[in-house]
Amino acid sequence: MPEPAAFGANSWLVEEMYERFCADADSVGESWKEFFSDYRPNGQSTATTASAATAPPVTPPPASTPSVPAQQSVSSTPAPQPTSSSNGAAEEMGTPIRGVAARIVENMENSLTVPTATSFRNVPAKLLEVNRKAINSYRERTGQAKVSFTHIIAYAIVRAISDAVPNMRNGFTEGSDGKPRLVTGTSVNMGLAVDVDKGDGTRTLLVPVLREADTMSFAGFLAAYDEIIRKVRNNKLTVDDFQGANITLTNPGTIGTVQSVPRLMPGQGVIVGVGNIDYPAEFEGADRSNLSSLGISKVVTVTSTYDHRIIQGAESGLFLKRVHELLLGEHNFYVDMFHALEIPYEAVEWKTDANPIDREEAMLAKQMAVAKLIRVHRVRGHLMADLDPLKWQEPRTPKELDPSTYGLTIWDLDREFLTDNVGGKTKMRLGDLLGVLRDAYCRKIGVEYMHIQNTEEQEWMQARLEGSQVDFNQDEKLRILERLNAAEAFERFLATKYVGTKRFGIEGAESAIPILDTILSSAAESNLDGAVIGMAHRGRLNVLSNIMGKSHEAIFAEFEGHVDPSTVQGSGDVKYHLGATGKYTSPSGSQIDIELAANPSHLETVNPIVMGIARSRQDRIDPPLSYSVLPLLVHGDAAFAGQGIVAECLAMSDISGYRVGGTIHLIINNQIGFTTAPQFARSSLYCSDVAKSIQVPIFHVNGDDPEACARVAQLAWEYRQTFRKDVVIDMVCYRRHGHNEGDDPSYTQPLMYKAIAERRSVRKLYVETLVTRGDIGVDEAEQALTDFQSKLQVALDATRSKATEPFKAPPPPKPIGVLPPIPTGVERPVLDRVFTRLTEYPEGFTPHPKLVKQFETRQKMFDESGEIDWATGEALAIGSLLLDGHSVRLAGEDSRRGTFSQRHASLVDYETGEQWVPLDTLTDDATKFWVYDSLLSEYAALGYEYGYAQANPSALVMWEAQFGDFINGAQIVIDQYLVAAEDKDLTRLSRSMSLLLGSAFSSFYSF
Repeated sequence: MPEPAAFGANSWLVEEMYERFCADADSVGESWKEFFSDYRPNGQSTATTASAATAPPVTPPPASTPSVPAQQSVSSTPAPQPTSSSNGAAEEMGTPIRGVAARIVENMENSLTVPTATSFRNVPAKLLEVNRKAINSYRERTGQAKVSFTHIIAYAIVRAISDAVPNMRNGFTEGSDGKPRLVTGTSVNMGLAVDVDKGDGTRTLLVPVLREADTMSFAGFLAAYDEIIRKVRNNKLTVDDFQGANITLTNPGTIGTVQSVPRLMPGQGVIVGVGNIDYPAEFEGADRSNLSSLGISKVVTVTSTYDHRIIQGAESGLFLKRVHELLLGEHNFYVDMFHALEIPYEAVEWKTDANPIDREEAMLAKQMAVAKLIRVHRVRGHLMADLDPLKWQEPRTPKELDPSTYGLTIWDLDREFLTDNVGGKTKMRLGDLLGVLRDAYCRKIGVEYMHIQNTEEQEWMQARLEGSQVDFNQDEKLRILERLNAAEAFERFLATKYVGTKRFGIEGAESAIPILDTILSSAAESNLDGAVIGMAHRGRLNVLSNIMGKSHEAIFAEFEGHVDPSTVQGSGDVKYHLGATGKYTSPSGSQIDIELAANPSHLETVNPIVMGIARSRQDRIDPPLSYSVLPLLVHGDAAFAGQGIVAECLAMSDISGYRVGGTIHLIINNQIGFTTAPQFARSSLYCSDVAKSIQVPIFHVNGDDPEACARVAQLAWEYRQTFRKDVVIDMVCYRRHGHNEGDDPSYTQPLMYKAIAERRSVRKLYVETLVTRGDIGVDEAEQALTDFQSKLQVALDATRSKATEPFKAPPPPKPIGVLPPIPTGVERPVLDRVFTRLTEYPEGFTPHPKLVKQFETRQKMFDESGEIDWATGEALAIGSLLLDGHSVRLAGEDSRRGTFSQRHASLVDYETGEQWVPLDTLTDDATKFWVYDSLLSEYAALGYEYGYAQANPSALVMWEAQFGDFINGAQIVIDQYLVAAEDKDLTRLSRSMSLLLGSAFSSFYSF
């Protein structure tokens, strides 16, 4: 065991611990027991020590009178003089100093033998304050402990010694021959002077040692430092924790001391003292705003007390100079610190103040700079946001978001400027203003909305983002956790029970489930009539289970290979393409009908179909334009950017014939396609950039922050309900496995998948956050996960217990052949009624003069010869259906007038431009004729009409391809839905697509 001298300033502690050991050997830890097993205080023998350790403690008799007389007031009592006792011996003054206190006296006496000198340096603390505030702001948001000034300064001391003045870690000793010797330190072992309240009104000083501090990054140093302090507070220090210090840090600044000159114990080389951080005393009475205007900052005094025998004054001065440089950000000090702490922002740099005597013009220029800074954060703040859970790219501050670009420095942070009501305040300190702007636009949420030309929408966004603190209550946090538990447990269970089976899991993107939950819960509580969801296969099984409510037994049966006996030859699409219907229940108990549309491999083909389903249902709900059925589309990042049907659907989002009152788009942005990285998948910065074409907001959010995800989901919902427009959520996340569970993505993205392998799941990170905040206990969170997994196991066991005999599907049925003719004739009075309505103009309506003549010719031909043209025959057919109670929808490119100016289903007043659809006035409000000019699209347009027809089987839905070969552009919808609907979607639609009317130029199709 080491000698007490090895403990340096802690040598008194050895005496105290030894006294405790002698009184009760079990009162000290095992390491102390071993140390004292052969300890010989003051030259005693081992036997004496051992007997002392084993002897029972002696209890002194109670004193009948105080052993020391009470002291008198210093002002009324003269200095005490020696007195004589009864036997004539003179009494000593005071009381004996014994035990630990005597050891401290001895230490101080020994310290007088060390020839010391002290260097002083005042260091500006402005940049230290600014960067510490930035660090703690990020750590507070991520549920981590704060970093103190002492942490940063201590690390600067370590770096200064290690990088610039290694001699500061050396020590002095005397050899056995009494000659001086230099002890060369190979690493920086920092003693940390910790003041401890002993709880009895007394205090003591412990100096535990942080070893090899120079080998650590700041993150490692911080963890080691905090671990030592934790052990001090919990009385868990061991013998080893007190040995080997070659430098010591003392921080009298915590009690307001500006500077100190400590004493060195024999063997110590240097003690560094850190004083109070405050303005110099001469400015104590000055107005703080005046100090800010003059560029005067707080300072901290750092002292270096060193053994002059081994360290020279120049070395001590160079050491403090290096500390000064580091605290001003030189040598990448803060840059490395931010990197080590994984803070996704750039550190603030030191700048001298620019505030000339002629302040009026300078302040006007700075006010203009602040106005630019406000706008650029609203426009470009998302570029600085912490969006990527993998932190795939080095953080950077875009030039336009850097205050120094506009001539603003750290000295302006304490100066007030006008804000134009940012955060509801007309004036703010620049530091506070930047805090509001960066909290709004640069944290885990980045928002693009300033491309929207509607000022009302811009102001709506600003009111909800700037200075608006959103705190989730306990129930909301537990709801988010429960949704994450369900999502992760489902995937982990399938991964365990069906190893390597394709399931296109949602791992890495689990926050999509709380997003969908927030939106659907809000829709339910707002009494919407339904929601229609469309998505590709990534996470589809999880959505089927945890959103649609599909039973676990049904899902497991599909994994077990059970065949639906109603299928033909075992046909039917794979389980992650199937659709479902169900009800969703909000936390308050409100419910909403939901449908997940079936979707084949063509990922985004489902988009227009969902919109068509939603519009079809909306058209049958009163009041009109209530948009009480919500379309919700879930995309992949590569597909959203790469598939043109996305742009087609966005283009139709605000057209009268296709408007659905806003679709909420959720992009599960796992930052990769099948194997294709973003730089090869698109030319735009974001996968969501195509959505800017329709001037809607885009919320980018970090998928590893489920509370931020839930917040943007609520904002998206509120925006859709307020403005009846589309809105996009771009959830940046990752894909833990390959494109499917049998794929190895490290072939092409080795670095990304190394980072993913080291990443803890979203649920685990959220649990850590909740536990750190004190919201829940770890056991509570883990128990919920275990309970859910148990339910899954019960469902699997039940599924396997019901396994059926091997099933052989029947052969396909024989072709039906040509169906018998069906009478389609209509009575003449019905035709007359329809024909008459075609020219029964509303009062005051002025038809086009050329059409008047054309319609007169049509009337004469109908009356005299009973003949009609193709367009009139079409109108009579539509009108007869309307009179039979069947609504009709016709949409296509230029379909209202007709490509060849033949239809004129909608007439335009020649004087006012007002529209009139004659056939829409043929019946009451229950039956409708809708005729629309579509966007120049076939793919999305046909998909939309298919979805519309699927949701309204009693209506005739027609789509017109402007020219015959235009149908080629819609071939995917025909192949994947119309031709294979029954086999792929397991639906029994009495719908088909028929060519009703054709020529060499146009084709007219119905469902």
